[in-house]
Amino acid sequence: MSDPRPVLYLLCGKIAAGKSTLARSLATRPATILISEDHWNSSLFADELKSIEDYSRLSRRLRNAMGPHIVALLKAGLSVVLDFPANTLLTRGWMRGIVDAANVAHELHVLDLPDETCKRRLRARNAGGDHPFQSSDAEYDLFTSYFVPPTPDEGFNMIVHRE
Repeated sequence: MSDPRPVLYLLCGKIAAGKSTLARSLATRPATILISEDHWNSSLFADELKSIEDYSRLSRRLRNAMGPHIVALLKAGLSVVLDFPANTLLTRGWMRGIVDAANVAHELHVLDLPDETCKRRLRARNAGGDHPFQSSDAEYDLFTSYFVPPTPDEGFNMIVHRE
């Protein structure tokens, strides 16, 4: 018998580490919905996303709008897979606020893969053309320079995935 309590599933990993693939898998669980930052950003802000500064500003706007909605979904008894990268202290702080406001269980899935694996996957993803955003190796390196792995003292229930 499955546990009926809602869970907030969070994902941390570099570009092309497999966060969205894992998110889709987690979202197949009963009473679980998927909320994807890439989907919302590409739908709402595609013409405005030109730089990492744009991403930071627009992603913050999206988080501010979505936070109360995510809390409401969790309080209504639905589990949520939040396919937003939990890659910085600031973003994880926002996610911690959702966990606390909704008073729900959570899992932080950390995809710990080498840069070369992620870059290889990124090039394949770009070639496939199915992802809403294309990123170069240089953009990968830029975004990765902001990546801060989570630590136990942040208080998340971490599940680490390696190749």
